[in-house]
Amino acid sequence: MFKQSRCIIRRFKTITGILLFIVLVLSAQVRAVTLTDKKGRRIVFSSPFTRIVSLYGAHTENLYHLNLENQIVGVCINDTFPPQVDKKIKFSYHDDPEKFLAYMPDLVLIRPMIDNGYPKLIRRLEKSGITVVSLQPSGIKEMYDYWLALGLLTGRKLQAEQMVQKFKEKTAYIQTLTQGIHPRKRVYFQAIHTRMKTFTQGAMPIFALETAGGINVASDAKASRNTNIAVYGKEQILAKGSQIDVFLAQKGVMNAVNIEQIKKEPGFNIIKAIKNNQIFLIDENIVSRPVPRLYNGIIEIGKCLYPNIFTQEKLKEEQ
Repeated sequence: MFKQSRCIIRRFKTITGILLFIVLVLSAQVRAVTLTDKKGRRIVFSSPFTRIVSLYGAHTENLYHLNLENQIVGVCINDTFPPQVDKKIKFSYHDDPEKFLAYMPDLVLIRPMIDNGYPKLIRRLEKSGITVVSLQPSGIKEMYDYWLALGLLTGRKLQAEQMVQKFKEKTAYIQTLTQGIHPRKRVYFQAIHTRMKTFTQGAMPIFALETAGGINVASDAKASRNTNIAVYGKEQILAKGSQIDVFLAQKGVMNAVNIEQIKKEPGFNIIKAIKNNQIFLIDENIVSRPVPRLYNGIIEIGKCLYPNIFTQEKLKEEQ
């Protein structure tokens, strides 16, 4: 009788152990998250990544916005914002893979340009067990999804959702300021001066422009190479010269231009905005990057277009 009882107890323990194992496996499967990046990689993970190297300034800025400074191992050599990035190890896609491996990241965040241009580096990192994720939104809807993806990867899902919600609320308030404007100013938004390029409809700079109450005169611009930038020749610009109330240009690494260059561009003297000295430069980092500072870009554009509406007093009401 005693032996039989012990046998039953052993069997019970064995069954309990098996059930516990099954429960743990099922729990792990429930917690697992699957994410597909721009390259089509399926990333499956069950816990947040905690040692991150960011090779794109927007990734870096958004990670800091999600309060992930301690999880960031390194940043891109060109990163300058926020100022705390100066304290981080600097990486480049030109670096030897061994440099990355020495700092033992579990996640390297890149963008498609790096994926396409440096496949050997990416393969080596992945072969060494490092997860590589390529992300870069091409429009405002994708920007929200991108923020949420960063939140999932880092265990900051709630913070990412709040980030999206806050941005939407702030931009909705701006739209209440501009909804009664009539007539709206028509704007040409230059992306690259030397190549006569503008932004396509749906691109983040155009979202910023339209949210600020402007009308994009180059809404017929066709994207080149699956980007949000389009060639818009001088003939096309001049054909609409009399309609252009304001000439905007992003300024930065992509477009190292100044107002005098724009004024002196042959033929541009017939553009209405040039004649009326309505030329403004906007920092590319606050209009072309998928970061919360895009809101700052909207405000800056608004101040250029409608200084009487985008006043300090009215903007304080949103805060």
